[in-house]
Amino acid sequence: MNLLRKSVLLTGLVALTYIAFGCGQPPAPQPQPTARTGGHADHPGHKDGDEKGGHSHDGWWCDEHGVPEAECAQCDAKVAAAFQKKGDWCKEHDRPDSQCFICHPEKLAEYAAKYEAKYGKKPPKPELN
Repeated sequence: MNLLRKSVLLTGLVALTYIAFGCGQPPAPQPQPTARTGGHADHPGHKDGDEKGGHSHDGWWCDEHGVPEAECAQCDAKVAAAFQKKGDWCKEHDRPDSQCFICHPEKLAEYAAKYEAKYGKKPPKPELN
C-alpha cells in the first residue's frame, strides 16, 4: 500500500471511531420545555411554572383546556410563543385568540369536532377561566 492510501484509510478509521464512540465528551443537556409563567395559578391543577400540574400531558387531548396537547399554549411555553409570534393572542385571557373560548365560543365547537372525529364521542368540558 502506498502512503496516500494508508493516510486515507487511517483518516477514515479515525472518522468512523468518532462517529461510533463520539469524542469522549458527554452530550450537551437538552432544554426541557416549561409552561409559560403566569396564568396557571388562576385555575386548579396548575401552579405557575408547573407544566405537569394536576393533569396528564401524555395523551392526545388536553382535557383541562379543550384542545389537542400539541396545540395547548396554556400548558406549553413553546407553543404559546409560537402563537404569540403569529399575532394569535388574546391578551385579556392570556391564551391564543384562536383558542379563546370566552371571546369566541364558536371555537369550542370547532375543537370539540376534532375530538369527536378522533374518538367518536363528545370531549370533556374544558375549564373556561
